[in-house]
Amino acid sequence: MHATSPYKKDFPIFQNNENLVYLDSAATSQRPQQVIEAVLDFERNYNSNVHRGLYSISVRATERYEEAREKFARFIHAQPEEIIFVRGATEALNTVALGLGIQKLSPGDEVLVTRMDHHSNIVPWQLLSWKGIRVKFVPLRRGTVSAEDVASMVTSRTRVISLAHVSNVLGSTSPVEETGKIARDAGAYFVVDGAQSVPHMPVDVRRMGCDFLAVSGHKMCAPTGIGVLYGRRELLESMEPVFGGGEMISEVTEQGSKWAEVPQKFEPGTPNISGAIGLGAAVDYLNSVGMENIVQMEKELMSYALGLLLEQEDIEIYGPLDPEQRTGVISFNMKGVHNHDLAELLSMHGIAIRSGHHCAQPLMDSLGLPGTSRISFYLYNDKNDVDAFVAALQHVRKIFA
Repeated sequence: MHATSPYKKDFPIFQNNENLVYLDSAATSQRPQQVIEAVLDFERNYNSNVHRGLYSISVRATERYEEAREKFARFIHAQPEEIIFVRGATEALNTVALGLGIQKLSPGDEVLVTRMDHHSNIVPWQLLSWKGIRVKFVPLRRGTVSAEDVASMVTSRTRVISLAHVSNVLGSTSPVEETGKIARDAGAYFVVDGAQSVPHMPVDVRRMGCDFLAVSGHKMCAPTGIGVLYGRRELLESMEPVFGGGEMISEVTEQGSKWAEVPQKFEPGTPNISGAIGLGAAVDYLNSVGMENIVQMEKELMSYALGLLLEQEDIEIYGPLDPEQRTGVISFNMKGVHNHDLAELLSMHGIAIRSGHHCAQPLMDSLGLPGTSRISFYLYNDKNDVDAFVAALQHVRKIFA
């Protein structure tokens, strides 16, 4: 037996499910007690709408809601006015695509994405085909995107470069800082899908040079239904809102409307207040652990897991084999076993993994695969989880033998 993760005790789900080996954090992370208590505190003690009431619990709710915005801004080295609360990375990317597509792009303009992108960073751009926008795919080399290949795809019509910081299938990391420079030199907007990076590593939007960053809260210990769209302030101020309603206006008359200042201009209606407060608590929790510590823990787990899996002759791993070139995600297949069957059999041993195309069908097509099995780590995982997973694989082999 190895040492148990010192953070596992913070997550009630492991106390309530003693045999659970959770290896699906790339899909959604578990919630620590600190986040659960922050959400319950709001629901129990000061549930009310924000920015509208002059009574005490509404003032308190507004303060906590805006504190969460400030916490997240510091977390990615942005300004609070550049943080827009949305439902998740998917809504963030759709908001950017719709906003740029309607207001900034012209027929014949090109958007560069990559073959390892999640559907959330492909479909919103394809929806702009009605305007004559063309989506082009940057190819992969050995499971990674190179800055050289991005540069080679840029033309005089390239207006947007949008890519995943980290692949949710391969775990490989994109060269975001180099790509940011390529975008600036081309006069293109640079959009980053940070759903798989922000929870697992320090992220600095200034150093990255991105114009927009999309983040899902539920992948970083926060509740579902809350996420963040970061946008450079000058861009947000120059853009028109894409959704209308209450709260995002400063004045409405029969003749027209005037918008509120950013970020409220992009937050119509009653927001997910409890989710935002939970996200703020999640940022506090991750800061208490230390993002550099999370990086180191995941590298050690990745190295250990890859070493054991590479000893299995019937296991094929996709993406870089060097732990230094990937985050805590391993996609693989067991020869002779369908990935859905594998996931179901592992579930009988209390092991939760993901199977399928992982919302990355262009990547699967380039690999010539219908899908894969995937394990993914977070700070509550440890080598005991990996050992249990590898041992369960042997039981699967016996069944299919």
